[in-house]
Amino acid sequence: MSAQPATSAPSGLSTPPSPSAPSTPSASRGGRGRMGAGLWRAAGLRLLAIAVIVAVWQAVAMAKIWPPVFVPEPAAVWRQFVRTATEGYSGYPLAEHLLASLRRILIGCLYGIAGGISLGLLIGMLPSARALLGPLVTFVRTLPPLAYLSLLVIWFGIDEEPKIWLLLLASLPPVAVATAEAVRGVHEDYLNAARSLGAPRWALPWRVVLPSALPEIITGVRVAVGVAYTTVVAAETVNGVPGIGGMVRDAQRYNQTDVVILGIVVIGLSGLLIDFLLQSLDRVLVPWRGRT
Repeated sequence: MSAQPATSAPSGLSTPPSPSAPSTPSASRGGRGRMGAGLWRAAGLRLLAIAVIVAVWQAVAMAKIWPPVFVPEPAAVWRQFVRTATEGYSGYPLAEHLLASLRRILIGCLYGIAGGISLGLLIGMLPSARALLGPLVTFVRTLPPLAYLSLLVIWFGIDEEPKIWLLLLASLPPVAVATAEAVRGVHEDYLNAARSLGAPRWALPWRVVLPSALPEIITGVRVAVGVAYTTVVAAETVNGVPGIGGMVRDAQRYNQTDVVILGIVVIGLSGLLIDFLLQSLDRVLVPWRGRT
């Protein structure tokens, strides 16, 4: 008997390709596991760095190279933290000092960011505005905050106004410079495409230029908030209680180094938290950063 011929597909029909194997649940779990391991590793490294810093600090304090009034032990700062959080300092608990400073930073930065974006759009889009306002923004950006704090106190008194104005003037120039440079970097093809689609001239800054410049603007906002945070101690040197800067200033007058270090740590940790929130906002508003 002869062997049966192999069955072939009818003429004109091709054998459909076999579908690719879907990703298995174990593979996706493996990817999530590696990501989780990476996060735990990063957290462990940060905790290790903090532990090393505290250990070196404790070793220097125990060596008595300097008196305790200069370098207190970490335990002394911790006790001061508990005392300030529960009993308060200068009549206010630590949380109220922090919230007062954060409120001033928030108000000053909101005004500064709004003004910086507006000035940056003008400077970046209009050559006449660039020639007129560019040197003024650079002049303010190079001034240290204490240089005009006394003038603000003369103009606005010793209440909240000079502090808000100082933080506004500290946060406005970084946003204005970042916005202006980002606007000047917007490709002309984007504007031409919007015009060809019928976009009116007045809508170009808000519908085309601002979204295109948004990544650099958010970077400028992060820089501005950092500058404002470094300025809050100077802003609260005059009638700054309640406030972290005012607390640090009062403690410096009486050589309470543990309170000064506590204020520095609180400012640094809250600054890290605010920067983390700004990075999260960056990922939400600019999801294409680093992918194009």
